[in-house]
Amino acid sequence: MRRLLFACVFLSASAAAEPPVEPLKLLTEHPVEGMRGGNLSGLAWCGDGLWAVSDRDDDRLYRLTPAQGELHAEAETFVAPERPDSGLPWGLRMRSWVMGKVRGGDMDFEGLSCDAMGNRYLVSEAHAGVLQIPPAGELQWLGLPESLVRQARASGMLLHFNALFEGIAVDPAGERLWLAAERERRGLVVMHRQRSLWKCTGGCVLLSEGGMELPPAPLESNEPLPRDFSGLAFFNEKLFTLERLAHRICRRKPSNGEVERCWSFADEALTPERRYDQPYGMAEALWIDEEGAWIGVDNGGHARGDGESRPIVWRFAAPKGGWGNAR
Repeated sequence: MRRLLFACVFLSASAAAEPPVEPLKLLTEHPVEGMRGGNLSGLAWCGDGLWAVSDRDDDRLYRLTPAQGELHAEAETFVAPERPDSGLPWGLRMRSWVMGKVRGGDMDFEGLSCDAMGNRYLVSEAHAGVLQIPPAGELQWLGLPESLVRQARASGMLLHFNALFEGIAVDPAGERLWLAAERERRGLVVMHRQRSLWKCTGGCVLLSEGGMELPPAPLESNEPLPRDFSGLAFFNEKLFTLERLAHRICRRKPSNGEVERCWSFADEALTPERRYDQPYGMAEALWIDEEGAWIGVDNGGHARGDGESRPIVWRFAAPKGGWGNAR
C-alpha cells in the first residue's frame, strides 16, 4: 500500500511538472508554387520578406511572395565555396554523398535563419556545417568549433544517417548560434561568435535526450517513434523547437534547452483534408514573430487528403498573451 501510494504521488508530481500544452489557431495556409526541388525545409523572415530553402537545392534560396492564396517562390541563386571538413565519420559522409547523388541536394540544407544585419544562415545536415550568405560580399562556411561534432556524438547525437542537424537559430546580433539535432538522440548545441570564429563556452551541448512517444491520436498509430526536433527559432530571448512527431512548438530556455511551455498544432494539421498518409509529422520549418508562427511542411511530394501535393506554409496566430508571457 505504501509503495502504491508513493507511486501515485510520484506520478501526480511528474504530471504536474509537465508544461501545459495549448492548441494554436490556424489563420491561413498557402501552397508554395515554384520551388524547383520541392521539399521545403527551412523558413525565415529576413528583412521585408519570407524566405525558404529546400533540401534538394544546393544553389538557391526562395523569396515567397503572396499571390491569390498561394506563395510564389522566386529563386535567388548562389555558389557556395568548397565545404570544410566537419569531423563526421567517413561512413556517414559517404551515405550522405550517395543519397545526394540519388535524390539531389548534396548539401542537404535543413534550416534557415537570419540576423538583424541581413546575413542568412543555412545549416547543412549532410556536412554538419553552416553557410553564411551576407547581403553583400562573399559567402562563407562559418568556422565552427572543431570539437562540436565530437561533443555532440559523445552525448549520443549525430550517430545515425539522415538524423543529424535539422534546425538553426541565430540571435539578432549574430553573436549566438544554436543547432538542433534531429533524433536518436535529439538535442541542442550552442556556439558564441568571437571575431570570425565560433566557440563553445563551457561546452557545446545544451541538451541531449532520447525516448519514444506515440503520434497524436488522429494519426491512429500505436507504434511509438523517436522524439524529434525538425526546426528551431529564436524570438524575444527564447528558443522555440518544432517537434514534428508531436505536432507542437515548445518554448525553451536558450541557456540550457529546458522546456517552459508548449503549443500544439495537431488539431489543425491533422484534419482529414490536411492529413498525409504517413505515421509521423511532415512539419520541418519554423519562424516565430510577435503575431504568430510560420510553419513549413516538407511533404516529400506526397499528396494530402485533399489531393494537394505542393509544399505548404501555415500561418498560426500567437497564443493569447504572447509567446513569452503566456502562463
